[in-house]
Amino acid sequence: MPYTDLLGVDVVEAAEGAAVAELPLREEHSSVPGRTVAHGGVTYALADTVGGAAVISLHRKPTPTVDMRMDYLAPATADLRAEAEVVRDGGSVATARVRIEDVEGTHVADARGTFKTGGGGDGGAWGSADPEDAV
Repeated sequence: MPYTDLLGVDVVEAAEGAAVAELPLREEHSSVPGRTVAHGGVTYALADTVGGAAVISLHRKPTPTVDMRMDYLAPATADLRAEAEVVRDGGSVATARVRIEDVEGTHVADARGTFKTGGGGDGGAWGSADPEDAV
């Protein structure tokens, strides 16, 4: 996705309802001038991306976010790693749990996201006919 490419999010694994993504922090991600403290939106985007990747690994089509709840637990000051797993895959929505840590092992945030998995025809919730658009 162009937005996650801009941020530098790298989904390194996505299969069987689980996903892992990494984000090397850059100065542009910071909310504090002169220091690297990730803006909450950067952490949110990482959680949204990896949660969606876990759901997409099951459905192989676009799965737009319906809702995402974040708990910010510590400032993100080092490169980030997020792990997601699908905890419920229903008829038209799926829920994924996400844990974000930095490379030093600090538990930075937890998230829980709901993603739309049906309703747009064969191409998924957005109606895309090409399943490769979701990868």
